[in-house]
This record gives sequence, structure tokens and C-alpha cells, in this order.
Amino acid sequence: MNNNQSKPLMFLGAGSDVGKSIAVTAFCRIFKRRGFNVAPFKAQNMSNNSYVTIEGGEIGRAQVVQAEACGLLPSVDMNPILLKPTNALGSQIILQGKIFNQMDAADYHDFKPGLRKAVMDSYGRLAAKHDLIIMEGAGSCCEMNLKDNDLVNFPMALAVKASCILVADIDRGGVFAQIIGTYNLMNKREKALTIGFLINKFRGDPCLFESGIDYIEKKTGKPVLGLVPFYRDIIIESEDSVAVQEDRLTPMPTDPSMVNIAVLRLPAISNFTDIQALLHEKDVTVNYLSRPETLVSAYDCLIIPGTKNVMEDAAWVADLGWTSAIKRFARRKMVFGICGGYQLLGGKIMDPYGVESDRKEIDGIGLLPVETVLEKQKIVRKVIGLCISNGRRIEGYEIHMGQSRILDKNCKPFLKIHEPGKDDWWMDGCSARYGHIAGSYVHGILDMPGFRTVILNAVRRSKGLKETSPRRGRHSRPDQYDLLADHFEKNCNVDRIISYI
Repeated sequence: MNNNQSKPLMFLGAGSDVGKSIAVTAFCRIFKRRGFNVAPFKAQNMSNNSYVTIEGGEIGRAQVVQAEACGLLPSVDMNPILLKPTNALGSQIILQGKIFNQMDAADYHDFKPGLRKAVMDSYGRLAAKHDLIIMEGAGSCCEMNLKDNDLVNFPMALAVKASCILVADIDRGGVFAQIIGTYNLMNKREKALTIGFLINKFRGDPCLFESGIDYIEKKTGKPVLGLVPFYRDIIIESEDSVAVQEDRLTPMPTDPSMVNIAVLRLPAISNFTDIQALLHEKDVTVNYLSRPETLVSAYDCLIIPGTKNVMEDAAWVADLGWTSAIKRFARRKMVFGICGGYQLLGGKIMDPYGVESDRKEIDGIGLLPVETVLEKQKIVRKVIGLCISNGRRIEGYEIHMGQSRILDKNCKPFLKIHEPGKDDWWMDGCSARYGHIAGSYVHGILDMPGFRTVILNAVRRSKGLKETSPRRGRHSRPDQYDLLADHFEKNCNVDRIISYI
């Protein structure tokens, strides 16, 4: 049941990756600018791209972006269930920010109804504090084999009596089948909640699609509430690793006048948003690499990002020949590992409790004199501190199962950090070969303009390129949310949507 203090609006999908997260982000900003006290909510998200909230819990990055668009601090109640895939069939279940269990897909499907109370408790706390809750569905809202135990789509909408907008992606083709087919799969109660449709990623002259809108409206009896053009010039964080799939990114050519950065596209890549700030540097090229032969000398730096399964990704690195390729590259160029990438740069990685794999031990790349033991207890915390080598202030967050220790006294830690509001400091990471090879457990440090600029300027100097001053990082995001809101407001009937809710 819905709290009387709030009104819910839900964006459901005709499929995966149709733009639900972006639509929610846009309307969070639109309603905030119109004076609503608005908050985002997604009952269940599946992503290895997580974030540490103010309470010290994990949620999906999409809800972090949406909270920022609302002008709010992210909360675990905005995403009470987060599934973090560890292999093709199983996921780690994060419930209200904390590890709850590890299950395969079949067991979780049967278990889901038992989590409904926790989901409704989180929703209730948000609804008690906000005028308007902008809700997001997951995947397709009419997966008929999954609807009985669904927590995210129409069962959630029905529980809180949410007005629903179905989002479809015209860029992938088949938009009529997406909308009309999905609508015809809805039952009477679901159709009654559906107030209309939003067509996303449109290209071309909107006038040429007027007959298409008429057709959809006649077939369904529901209005098309928005025809949103495709955009390229608005920068919003991607929700998940679908954004770095090999078929989604066209490699950019390397250029001697640019800083060329390679990122290892691990099979279980997580928190790839650590790389996001580099994409906005005008003289930086970033390419994700899957095959070792593509790590050529034209690149100036290799970044090994986080991984949800370091044991299996270590095996992948060895099996594909990445170990020797990375060692050759590191003789002359910079290599930096973040979280799981830091663990991979070390020597032995041990999993005595079977946290990630049946393997008890595996070799890392061996560029840092570090060994890692995966432990049962997950470390989830925000941190601030200093980079030891350059003195720059950093802030970020840790999400990891392992503890690593330096075996060579001649190698120094990379960071000195502590939790905000606490006095205890500790050393993090490892740095070798005068900082040319380094790793850290801290996510988000490349978002820090000063730290990022020092690292990039070291490369620029080595190539004889002009150094730059720090540019704004995450603090420029509000401008992007306003641009996104402008784009959607121009192309959607916002007043009509407000009249429905």
C-alpha cells in the first residue's frame, strides 16, 4: 500500500537497456526543479557497479546518479536489493546495503517473495519523507516466466498504486512490437496503472513518426507521452558493464599527441565508473582491451579495474596470455590496478573459504610484491586521505573481500587513508618502480581532479606534451543533470504526466 504523503511514478521497460535509468534520472531532475521533494527507488538492481552510501552500505550506481539528480545523498533504501553476479548462474545478494547471501538464479527466484517485506519497509521510509517517488523497473516488465515472483515491476507498482510509463527503445528497431506486444501481455490491473509510453533514442525528423504515434495510440488506447531524441553531448554515468561490452565501444585510434590509456576488460569487471573521469579529459584516449595482442606500445598506461571474481579473472588473464603481455608493457609504461586489479597485480591470491571460487590459490600477474587472502567479511566504507608519492588529497570508497600485504620492505604503500570522522589511519595499496606500477583498494580516486591531473601530467611530461591544470570532476555533474532534464522536458509532455499523478 502507498504512503499517503507521497505519489509514485514508475518507469517500466519493454526490454533491457531501453533507457529506464536515464528516464528516471531525467524526471528526478525535472521534478526537483519544479519544486517537488523527490527521491528515486528501485526495488532490485543487478550490477557489479556499486557505491558505498552514507550508511556504509552498497547500492547500484544508477540509484546514486538518480539521487544526485534529486539533490539527495544516496541511501540503501533507494535500492534495497542489489544482485552482484559472481558467475553465469549465481549472484551475491546485498540486502539493504549488507551481504545477505550467495545464491544461484533458480534458488533466488524461489526465495524472492521472502524479501518483499524488506523492500516495502525501504519504500515506506522513503515515502514518509518525500512528496514523489520516481521508481524504476528492471528488464522487461512482462517476462511471463518470471512474473509470479517479481519484486521490481508490476507487483511493486500494484503494491504502491504507482502510475506507470512504459519505456521503449526505437534505436534498436521493432518499437511497435515492443510497445504493443508488451501492452497486450499486461493484465487488466496492469493496463489500468499504465498511463502511457515513452519512446527513447529517436533519430531523425519527429514529423515522420507522427503516423507511428497515431498507430500506437489507436492500438493501445494510451498516449505516447514522449519521443526523446538520441543524444551524445550529455554525460551521465552508465548503469552497468553493458556500457563497456566489446560490441558497444568502437576503439579510438592512439595518437602521439594524446595520453593513450588502455583498460583491461575483465570478464567480471566491476566499478568501471572508476574510469569515467578520464573520458572527459580532452587530450586522453581510453580503450577497453580484451585481447593481449592489442596492448601495443602506443599506449602510455594500463589500468586494471575492479572485478567481482578475482580468482576466475586471474585464471582468464593467465590463460589468454595477458600475464606476459602486461609484464612486457610494464618495462617501459605505467600500470595501475584498482581493488581487484590491485590484487591481480600481486603474486599469490588465496581463497581459503571459497568466497569466489573452488580454487584455493592462484597466481596473479606478479608485478607487485603483494599477496592477497580473500576473507568472509566484506569491507565496505568511505575513506579520505593522501597519496604518499605526490601528497595529493584523495577520497573514495572501499568494497572488497580481500586483505593484501606487502612482502618487500623496499616497496612502499600507495595511500595513507582513514574513515571520515575517525582518527585511525592506515596504509593502503603498494607502489613499485618509482610509482610506475601501483595499486590501491580505493575506488573513485580518479574522480579527484588534483590527483588525476598529477598522474596524467606525469605521462604528458614523459611525452613532451603540455601539462594541464586540474579540471572539475564529479562536481560538474549537476550541470549534466540539468542538460538531461532540459532534453527530456523539451520532448515529453511533463504537464500531462503530472496531471496523471
